[in-house]
Amino acid sequence: MNNQTKKFFIYTRKSTDDKDRQVRSIADQLSELKELALKEQLDVVDVFVEKQTAKIPGRPVFNEMIERMEKGEATGILAWHPDRLARNSVDGGKIIYLVDTGVISEMKFPTFWFDPTPQGKFMLSIAFSQSKYYVDNLSENIKRGHRNKVKEGIWPQMSPLGYVNKNKRIVPDPELAPLIRKTFEAYSTGNFTLRELRDKFNGLGLKRKSGKELAVSNYQKLLKNPIYTGLMLYNGEIFEGKHEPIISKKLFDSVQEVMMRKSKPKSRGLKPFLYRGFFRCGECGCFITTETQKGHNYLRCTKRKNPCSQKYTREEIITSEINKEIKKVSLPDDWAKWMIAENAKDRQSEIQSSTLFADNTKAEISLLDSKIEKLMNAYLESALSLEEYRGAKSTLVNQKQLLKEKLSAFEQKANNRFELTEKFLKYNVELANEEVNGEKIRLLQKVGSNFQIKDRTVFFEPRGAWKNLLDSGIFGGNAFVSRLRRDPISASNSDFEFWRRRWDLNPRGSLTSLPR
Repeated sequence: MNNQTKKFFIYTRKSTDDKDRQVRSIADQLSELKELALKEQLDVVDVFVEKQTAKIPGRPVFNEMIERMEKGEATGILAWHPDRLARNSVDGGKIIYLVDTGVISEMKFPTFWFDPTPQGKFMLSIAFSQSKYYVDNLSENIKRGHRNKVKEGIWPQMSPLGYVNKNKRIVPDPELAPLIRKTFEAYSTGNFTLRELRDKFNGLGLKRKSGKELAVSNYQKLLKNPIYTGLMLYNGEIFEGKHEPIISKKLFDSVQEVMMRKSKPKSRGLKPFLYRGFFRCGECGCFITTETQKGHNYLRCTKRKNPCSQKYTREEIITSEINKEIKKVSLPDDWAKWMIAENAKDRQSEIQSSTLFADNTKAEISLLDSKIEKLMNAYLESALSLEEYRGAKSTLVNQKQLLKEKLSAFEQKANNRFELTEKFLKYNVELANEEVNGEKIRLLQKVGSNFQIKDRTVFFEPRGAWKNLLDSGIFGGNAFVSRLRRDPISASNSDFEFWRRRWDLNPRGSLTSLPR
């Protein structure tokens, strides 16, 4: 039998995630093999292209080729190198067995010589063994490299959802990281099931990097992944990461508690009326509900406890009443802006006086580092099992992360009181806006409590700094505030100077002592 009558299959393979590289590599192989077939005058029956690793058995294209050879469609194989055919002992043994039984009578390679003789089969088995050794060694080198990276605080694999790879590190994705944080915050409330969480955030654009939507199981896995706190779970062991956290450890722990409780949603799908659940009746104490009649929203007492004489009230009237009451407990804009400026000056002059807590916390962190190192030594000396080591290390690493967050919060504590003052003053500016919306309702809940409606009039009890504005006498009490609002220019000339002197004598005694 000569070469003209022998039928050959061409087999090419390239395993990589880069499709462009696959095409170029396979195209190069095909070009070389077709030239060899032409030169040797071989009859090529079919071409097989595989884009899958040969590390483990089970390649569909390879198996199809072998089945067709066993049926007698071809008796020879053209491939770039034996390692294209097999990198595992099962497929390598299968090829040699088919050569032994005569199913494969010939194989040709541009980079390797083969002859169906004992010496040829011996060299072929060596080539397959070298291919397997290369794969095994490469896998071990990759694992070793990954272990070294995680020990250095570097995530060794493809960036998780919410992060992107940059300069061989992972950094928060500017588009997805905020959605990841909101996902944790939403679930920590206990008001969402995983299915509802999926529907909500898939709608907001939280998707896989491939563009496919996330499943419920993806959200469960995401919420259990500590990498978003700056920690890395790798091979069952916790490591400290050098990447920027997306959420705090405290928020992550809250989410784990909610998942353990298997929290159920509390929402009942009620209509989103502006004042739903906000007011009680000033006569009987029942909740005020809202309903729509002839295109207008009306507020009324539910009258569930006792007989009540209160009548319906248009929503617009209540909105007007709210704006009227806000003016009684808020500062004029010019005063608020002046106080914001004074608070900023005071913030600049403030010097942190105590570092004792910070020093103690840093010492605790250093002690935990020592304990982690001792744990490693104990494990290496076989004093601890792997499970004991991982469990103890996980506890210490979590403690260290909480201390680091505590230290970070303490370092900002000096500015907290100034921020609270600034927030209070800015609330005044925001409350001055005539529009009443959901955000303003949330601000009102900070201003006071016990919001009631009686005889179509709004009542509530101011609290904290807002109550002080009316009752403490800082601005001359209610009478002065009323006078200031009637004529802010003439009333403020003398009283403004009086307030400034009070401020200079005690620059932090008033606003910075606001309730937290």
